[in-house]
Amino acid sequence: MLPFNTIKEAAAFLGRNLTVAETYWFNYSAKRSDYYLYCHNILFLFLIFSVVPLPLVCVEMMRSLGFDKYKIQPKVSLSLSEMFRCYKDVMWMFVLVVGPLQLVSYPSIQMIGIRTGLPLPSVWEILVQLAVYFIIEDYTNYWIHRFLHGKWGYEKIHRVHHEYAAPIGFAAPYAHWLEVLILGIPSFLGPAIVPGHMITFWLWITLRQIEAIETHSGYDFPWTPTKFIPFYGGADYHDYHHYVGGQSQSNFASVFTYCDYIYGTDKGYRYHKKVLRKLKEESRIDGARDLKSE
Repeated sequence: MLPFNTIKEAAAFLGRNLTVAETYWFNYSAKRSDYYLYCHNILFLFLIFSVVPLPLVCVEMMRSLGFDKYKIQPKVSLSLSEMFRCYKDVMWMFVLVVGPLQLVSYPSIQMIGIRTGLPLPSVWEILVQLAVYFIIEDYTNYWIHRFLHGKWGYEKIHRVHHEYAAPIGFAAPYAHWLEVLILGIPSFLGPAIVPGHMITFWLWITLRQIEAIETHSGYDFPWTPTKFIPFYGGADYHDYHHYVGGQSQSNFASVFTYCDYIYGTDKGYRYHKKVLRKLKEESRIDGARDLKSE
């Protein structure tokens, strides 16, 4: 809730007129509590979990129309009912764990200093903070993920997430309830170290979940904008991790590839890609020879 009754008071406090974005923010948030604003995350997460994977469902249902060539594991096909069952399980986890966690975690947001007031952060400030959040989350998630692939961590917790050896968008948040809680730590750590505005926090939660859905899509589309991000893993990178399954000691990072490269946990993936390139080249040469012989 903003400590101003009118836009004129807010402008006097800032010593300038409000920007268009600040005016909209004032009109929306001035009389709403900070707790109410924070709880918007529940709505955002519900919409992301429910809506963002839907285009991937359509693609899966229309693979015969030319999408099959982008499928990373083309031999695996899920029916609509199987994908809906995954969504239903995710929604149960959302109702029983994620939603309640959002409702009771507001004191931690107050403690680290996420603000809701004016002025709003600049675009550059938002972009820099989001970059920091992604880097911090990626690094801490890497080590937690490696722990979860130990014998105890995998058998007791992480194996649930690996039930989908060929991941789908709905399966991004599909996990054991304890894993959901544990992996909330890396997501919270960035804003705790570099606290920002509530709008930045909303964007962080939204983009992180969309990124997770994209990397679990099961499709490697050449036009994906994230392919232009340096050191970004993507769907093909993470799909290999699921393909190998419980024995996987490769591709632990959630977003980028540098941790796996530095600590040597991408060797299996790089060898796998090398073999595939060799087989593809041999197939191309054999095809050329057949054409010549004809």
